[in-house]
Amino acid sequence: MLRIRIDGEPPTTDQLAAGLLANYGHFTAMQVRARRVQGLDLHLSRLNTQHQELYNTTLDTTAIPTLIRNILGDEQDAAVRVIVFGPENPELMVVARPPAPRPTTPQRLLSVDYQRPLPHVKHIGGFGQLLHGNRAKAAGYDDALLTTHDGRVIEGAIANIAFFTRSGDIVWPDAAWLHGISMQLLEQALPSTRAVIRLADLPEFQGAFLCNSIGVTPVTAIDTVTYDIDETALARVRAALDAVPWDALD
Repeated sequence: MLRIRIDGEPPTTDQLAAGLLANYGHFTAMQVRARRVQGLDLHLSRLNTQHQELYNTTLDTTAIPTLIRNILGDEQDAAVRVIVFGPENPELMVVARPPAPRPTTPQRLLSVDYQRPLPHVKHIGGFGQLLHGNRAKAAGYDDALLTTHDGRVIEGAIANIAFFTRSGDIVWPDAAWLHGISMQLLEQALPSTRAVIRLADLPEFQGAFLCNSIGVTPVTAIDTVTYDIDETALARVRAALDAVPWDALD
């Protein structure tokens, strides 16, 4: 299944070409299960807030659940992206693909000195993230961990990262990151704090995990620092995310 609609209609070749060449816009990504989405209001709020910043006008998000519902057809589950693209007169694209499975492989991360431009916006154009992610994989890691030039931890290449203290508390990096939807839902569901975390601080933690729309994944290494997987702590985080209500699209 790969379905694409632009402003609710099957796209023309010209529209797809414009989207490919635009390299300007923003989006949100979500998993749909049984025609429901976790944090649907947060996704819609993100789209409107980002639209105001990039286009200096509001985005009417009231029709977006209907657009998602229509592109699903008879499908119950899918991975969906809602994309607004174009430097002027932006168009709204909805893309539905097969649902992404929950991550099962623990991640080993390579730290890199890279900060996304306009990091609080989920914008089109992830060249830097893909570049460093590919280089990390070539070096034998699973993905990259983005940091500042002075070693301040920011986020994963495509996910937020959090750390477990030795007492079991959850700490998110206090940095210029994208405030992911899954991170927001977990902050609402579990006690946590934010703090400046530097690479030199990593051995002080008990463990770490990544989170994004496809779920929660343990981190077993960052550079030469290794972590054991605390199944109890990880299960608590996963259970908290699983307990978040799913909002109906119908």
